[in-house]
Amino acid sequence: MLTLWFVRLIIVQYFKLTFFSFIVLACSCLVACSDEHKEVVQPAVIDTSLCDFKSGACVGVKQDLSLELTIDPINTPSEKPLSIQLSSNKTIKLISSRVEGRDMFMGVIPLKLNETSKNNYQGTLVYGSCSSGYMVWRLFIEFEYNGQRQTMFYDFLADNDS
Repeated sequence: MLTLWFVRLIIVQYFKLTFFSFIVLACSCLVACSDEHKEVVQPAVIDTSLCDFKSGACVGVKQDLSLELTIDPINTPSEKPLSIQLSSNKTIKLISSRVEGRDMFMGVIPLKLNETSKNNYQGTLVYGSCSSGYMVWRLFIEFEYNGQRQTMFYDFLADNDS
Protein backbone atom coordinates (compact mmCIF):
# COMPACT_ATOMS: atom_id res chain seq x y z
CA MET A 1 0.00 0.00 0.00
CA LEU A 2 2.81 2.38 0.84
CA THR A 3 4.44 1.59 -2.47
CA LEU A 4 1.24 2.39 -4.35
CA TRP A 5 0.90 5.68 -2.48
CA PHE A 6 4.54 6.54 -3.28
CA VAL A 7 4.07 5.76 -7.00
CA ARG A 8 0.95 7.99 -7.10
CA LEU A 9 2.90 10.79 -5.43
CA ILE A 10 5.68 10.54 -8.00
CA ILE A 11 3.14 10.55 -10.88
CA VAL A 12 1.34 13.62 -9.49
CA GLN A 13 4.62 15.46 -8.96
CA TYR A 14 5.74 14.53 -12.48
CA PHE A 15 2.53 15.89 -14.01
CA LYS A 16 2.74 19.09 -11.94
CA LEU A 17 6.31 19.64 -13.11
CA THR A 18 5.39 18.86 -16.72
CA PHE A 19 2.37 21.17 -16.59
CA PHE A 20 4.43 23.97 -15.02
CA SER A 21 7.14 23.51 -17.68
CA PHE A 22 4.49 23.67 -20.40
CA ILE A 23 3.05 26.91 -18.99
CA VAL A 24 6.50 28.53 -18.81
CA LEU A 25 7.30 27.44 -22.36
CA ALA A 26 3.95 28.69 -23.71
CA CYS A 27 4.38 32.07 -22.02
CA SER A 28 7.87 32.49 -23.42
CA CYS A 29 6.57 31.71 -26.91
CA LEU A 30 3.83 34.29 -26.55
CA VAL A 31 6.33 36.91 -25.54
CA ALA A 32 8.59 35.98 -28.44
CA CYS A 33 5.70 36.26 -30.89
CA SER A 34 4.65 39.79 -30.07
CA ASP A 35 3.27 42.03 -32.80
CA GLU A 36 5.89 44.70 -32.26
CA HIS A 37 7.85 44.73 -35.50
CA LYS A 38 10.42 47.39 -35.99
CA GLU A 39 10.95 47.77 -39.70
CA VAL A 40 14.43 48.80 -40.62
CA VAL A 41 14.31 51.05 -43.64
CA GLN A 42 17.38 50.79 -45.82
CA PRO A 43 18.24 53.78 -47.97
CA ALA A 44 17.77 53.12 -51.68
CA VAL A 45 21.02 52.20 -53.36
CA ILE A 46 21.41 53.72 -56.79
CA ASP A 47 23.79 51.89 -59.10
CA THR A 48 25.63 54.74 -60.80
CA SER A 49 27.35 52.36 -63.21
CA LEU A 50 24.05 51.89 -65.08
CA CYS A 51 23.11 53.93 -68.13
CA ASP A 52 20.51 56.57 -67.33
CA PHE A 53 18.80 57.34 -70.64
CA LYS A 54 16.63 59.98 -68.95
CA SER A 55 19.81 62.03 -68.57
CA GLY A 56 20.83 61.48 -72.20
CA ALA A 57 23.03 59.14 -74.17
CA CYS A 58 25.20 56.59 -72.41
CA VAL A 59 28.78 57.21 -73.52
CA GLY A 60 31.51 54.59 -73.69
CA VAL A 61 35.07 55.80 -74.24
CA LYS A 62 38.21 53.92 -75.30
CA GLN A 63 41.22 56.13 -75.96
CA ASP A 64 40.07 58.68 -78.57
CA LEU A 65 36.97 56.68 -79.55
CA SER A 66 33.56 57.57 -78.13
CA LEU A 67 30.44 55.42 -78.66
CA GLU A 68 27.09 56.90 -77.62
CA LEU A 69 24.10 54.66 -76.97
CA THR A 70 20.50 55.84 -76.74
CA ILE A 71 17.39 53.72 -76.25
CA ASP A 72 13.81 54.78 -76.85
CA PRO A 73 11.59 54.59 -74.87
CA ILE A 74 13.99 55.76 -72.19
CA ASN A 75 12.41 53.64 -69.43
CA THR A 76 13.45 50.50 -71.39
CA PRO A 77 10.27 48.44 -70.86
CA SER A 78 10.32 44.64 -71.07
CA GLU A 79 8.51 42.81 -73.87
CA LYS A 80 8.18 45.99 -75.97
CA PRO A 81 10.20 47.03 -79.05
CA LEU A 82 13.09 49.32 -78.16
CA SER A 83 14.77 51.57 -80.70
CA ILE A 84 18.54 51.34 -80.28
CA GLN A 85 20.78 54.13 -81.63
CA LEU A 86 24.57 53.91 -81.60
CA SER A 87 26.82 56.70 -82.84
CA SER A 88 30.59 56.97 -82.98
CA ASN A 89 32.92 59.96 -83.21
CA LYS A 90 35.33 57.86 -85.33
CA THR A 91 34.88 55.36 -88.14
CA ILE A 92 34.50 51.82 -86.83
CA LYS A 93 33.68 48.50 -88.44
CA LEU A 94 30.77 47.05 -86.49
CA ILE A 95 31.21 43.28 -86.08
CA SER A 96 28.32 42.24 -83.83
CA SER A 97 26.06 43.28 -81.00
CA ARG A 98 24.08 41.30 -78.46
CA VAL A 99 22.23 41.67 -75.18
CA GLU A 100 22.56 39.40 -72.12
CA GLY A 101 21.46 39.55 -68.52
CA ARG A 102 24.23 41.03 -66.38
CA ASP A 103 23.44 39.25 -63.10
CA MET A 104 21.42 36.27 -64.29
CA PHE A 105 21.33 34.18 -67.42
CA MET A 106 18.42 35.20 -69.63
CA GLY A 107 19.82 33.84 -72.87
CA VAL A 108 21.77 35.66 -75.55
CA ILE A 109 19.71 38.08 -77.64
CA PRO A 110 21.35 39.01 -80.93
CA LEU A 111 20.93 42.64 -81.98
CA LYS A 112 21.27 43.63 -85.62
CA LEU A 113 22.42 47.22 -85.97
CA ASN A 114 22.29 48.76 -89.44
CA GLU A 115 24.39 51.75 -90.45
CA THR A 116 21.92 54.55 -91.19
CA SER A 117 24.55 57.20 -91.95
CA LYS A 118 28.29 57.62 -91.45
CA ASN A 119 29.14 56.41 -87.91
CA ASN A 120 25.46 56.01 -86.93
CA TYR A 121 23.72 52.69 -86.36
CA GLN A 122 20.16 51.74 -85.55
CA GLY A 123 18.30 48.56 -84.59
CA THR A 124 15.31 47.20 -82.71
CA LEU A 125 15.49 45.09 -79.57
CA VAL A 126 12.88 43.15 -77.60
CA TYR A 127 13.77 41.29 -74.41
CA GLY A 128 11.71 39.28 -71.94
CA SER A 129 10.55 40.28 -68.51
CA CYS A 130 12.09 39.12 -65.27
CA SER A 131 10.08 38.14 -62.20
CA SER A 132 12.69 39.51 -59.77
CA GLY A 133 11.64 43.12 -60.31
CA TYR A 134 15.24 44.25 -60.83
CA MET A 135 16.79 43.21 -64.12
CA VAL A 136 20.01 44.67 -65.45
CA TRP A 137 20.79 44.01 -69.10
CA ARG A 138 24.21 44.29 -70.74
CA LEU A 139 24.53 45.39 -74.36
CA PHE A 140 27.79 44.22 -75.97
CA ILE A 141 29.18 46.03 -79.04
CA GLU A 142 32.02 44.26 -80.86
CA PHE A 143 33.82 46.37 -83.43
CA GLU A 144 37.11 46.92 -85.19
CA TYR A 145 38.92 50.20 -84.69
CA ASN A 146 42.39 51.03 -86.03
CA GLY A 147 42.77 47.40 -87.12
CA GLN A 148 42.08 45.99 -83.64
CA ARG A 149 39.02 44.08 -82.52
CA GLN A 150 37.46 45.60 -79.40
CA THR A 151 34.38 45.21 -77.21
CA MET A 152 32.43 47.82 -75.33
CA PHE A 153 29.43 47.15 -73.11
CA TYR A 154 26.60 49.16 -71.59
CA ASP A 155 24.57 48.13 -68.53
CA PHE A 156 21.02 49.38 -68.11
CA LEU A 157 18.00 48.66 -65.96
CA ALA A 158 14.86 47.19 -67.53
CA ASP A 159 11.49 48.74 -66.68
CA ASN A 160 13.22 51.80 -65.21
CA ASP A 161 10.28 53.94 -64.15
CA SER A 162 12.22 55.79 -61.44
